[in-house]
Amino acid sequence: MSLFDGIPFFVGLDPARGEALARQCARKRYAEHELVLDFDDPSSDVYFIVSGDVRVLIRTAAGKEMIFGDFGPGKFFGEMAAIDGAKRSANVTALTNAELLLVPTGVFKEIVLGEPEICERLLRMLTSRVRELNTRLFERSVLDLKHRLYSELLRLSAPRKGVAGQSIVSPPPFQHDLAARIGCRREQVSRELSAMIDEGLAEKIRGGLVLLRPAVLEKRVQEALNEAQ
Repeated sequence: MSLFDGIPFFVGLDPARGEALARQCARKRYAEHELVLDFDDPSSDVYFIVSGDVRVLIRTAAGKEMIFGDFGPGKFFGEMAAIDGAKRSANVTALTNAELLLVPTGVFKEIVLGEPEICERLLRMLTSRVRELNTRLFERSVLDLKHRLYSELLRLSAPRKGVAGQSIVSPPPFQHDLAARIGCRREQVSRELSAMIDEGLAEKIRGGLVLLRPAVLEKRVQEALNEAQ
């Protein structure tokens, strides 16, 4: 069994080649809240999540930290340093106990450059991340706090099973996490969430935050974006 088995990114990799390259890689376990990578680290390995979850923080041009996202099994990070050789541009911390596959730069490049299917997979992923980051930075520059919160909750939510027209963020988000995602203080998030509940736009239940009328939130965000353009 290869170290690459079960990791979506490596689907299509020739088994014999994968077995040979896997000998240069290693799996490592991290405890909950343990630092995996920090800003400006000189390392260049690419990390693939085998189990557990990690949180990725990025810095704005003003030096303020912002939550880029929480990644789970099958996701990966660290590819930018492997591609351009620059120091790390993000901080990554284990949210839970996690097992990661560390792939050296040389192995990563050999796989990507030698496997067209995997290369296209990487390009699509990078494009998706750039689009998401551009969207969030644009929202942060033109939207007020309320509409940034609407947009972030919509991104975090999924359709609520058994209830048409509603979405749910589960598990329920911590207010300080939402504040770090949209660039404000926890107290401001608390105030806006209370306003959403009072207006019938959201409801707190055990196990999640329900968006009762996500279509209304989407319309408000789009109208705010249209006014800003």
